[in-house]
Amino acid sequence: MGAAVTVITLTTAPLREIAILGAHCDDIAIGMGATLLALTRRHPDLRVRALVLSGRDTPRAEEERKALESFCGTADLELTVLDVPDGRAPAHWAAVKDALAAFRHGTEPEVVFAPQRGDAHQDHRTLAELVPTEFRNHLVLGYEILKWETDTPKPELLHPVSPELAAEKARLLMQCYPSQVGRDWFDEAAFLGLARIRGVQCHAAYAEGFVIDKAVIEFGGM
Repeated sequence: MGAAVTVITLTTAPLREIAILGAHCDDIAIGMGATLLALTRRHPDLRVRALVLSGRDTPRAEEERKALESFCGTADLELTVLDVPDGRAPAHWAAVKDALAAFRHGTEPEVVFAPQRGDAHQDHRTLAELVPTEFRNHLVLGYEILKWETDTPKPELLHPVSPELAAEKARLLMQCYPSQVGRDWFDEAAFLGLARIRGVQCHAAYAEGFVIDKAVIEFGGM
C-alpha cells in the first residue's frame, strides 16, 4: 500500500460578505471565477461588493456586469466600474487610492479578493499594493491572472473546485467576454490547464490558487 496523503486544510465559518477587486473587466472572473461560483452557491445570500478600476461607459463594463451576475447567481451583488485609463493606473495613483477608500467605507467583508503583488501588469500591481492600505485588518487573497507575461506566482493557498465548476468558469469566460475571444491566451484550454495544475498541487481535480501577504491563525481546542 502507498503512504497515506496528508493535506492540511483550513475551513472558514460561513461567509456573509466578500469584496472582489479588479483592475480591468474580466480580471476577477479569470482570477477567481470558479471560487466565486462555489462561494455564491454555498452561500446564496452572500453580499458581493465589486470594484473594477477601468471600463466605465464602455461595452466592457456591460460585459463585466453580465458576467458577474452569471458568476454570482442569487447573491446580493453591487458592482462599481471606474474610468481609470487602461494601462495607466500608476499615473492615477491618487484617484485609485481615493476610490478604494470610498469603496472600503461601503463594505465590511470577511475576505477580500484582489490581484497579487507580483503581477507583472502595472495596473494589477498598483491595485494589489493599495488594497492592504485600506483593508488593513482583513484577509486579502491575491488571485492569479493567466496571460502572456511569465509572472505566474507560487500560491500559498489553494482552493479545490469540482470539475463541473472549473468547466463552467471556462465556459462563462468565453460566453461573457466576447471582446476577448480570439486573443491567443484567452481560451478554455488555458484556463482549465492552470486550474488542473493547481488541482494537482492540492490532491484535487482542479483548484484556484491565491497568494497571502499575511494571515493570523488562532488554534482551537485545548
